[in-house]
Amino acid sequence: MKYLIVSDIHGSLTTLKKVLDFYHREHCDMLLVLGDILNYGPRNSLPEGLDAKGVAELLNTMADNIVAVRGNCDSEVDQMLLHFPMMETTALLVDEGRKVLLTHGHVYNDGHLPPGHFDLVVYGHTHLWKIEQQGDTVICNTGSPTFPKGGLPPTFAVLEGSTLTVHHLDGQALKSVAL
Repeated sequence: MKYLIVSDIHGSLTTLKKVLDFYHREHCDMLLVLGDILNYGPRNSLPEGLDAKGVAELLNTMADNIVAVRGNCDSEVDQMLLHFPMMETTALLVDEGRKVLLTHGHVYNDGHLPPGHFDLVVYGHTHLWKIEQQGDTVICNTGSPTFPKGGLPPTFAVLEGSTLTVHHLDGQALKSVAL
């Protein structure tokens, strides 16, 4: 399976379309969404192409291929627009025997993990992408394609087989790691 992992879309239809162009062009199988899907958030400016309803409509066309978790800007009202569940704080994906924890990052993150062993933990929330090894676990913050922070570029990640890669919004691979 080939998974595209994205966090912090924040209601930008413009950004989502760029991410999904990559998803389709690269023949990804599933979209893993790590929260902050529709709401731009009170600490952010208005994103280019703000269209929460359009984001929901576009994602709903892919509902059968989406696994999503709730971010700190997601609400029950957002869930009413989306045709896939997204109100849980975490989801566990098991792929080729590897345990992958999906979370937004406001509850669990590289500094505070839930109990148990995970081969990969992916989150967003801070809008600062990184990949690092912590013991026998790979930790990845996918960053944000809409509101990158810290002077970093807009990003998302792809998990294919045993390789995790963070990509610039334009598709360029920035860093890969083997699981």
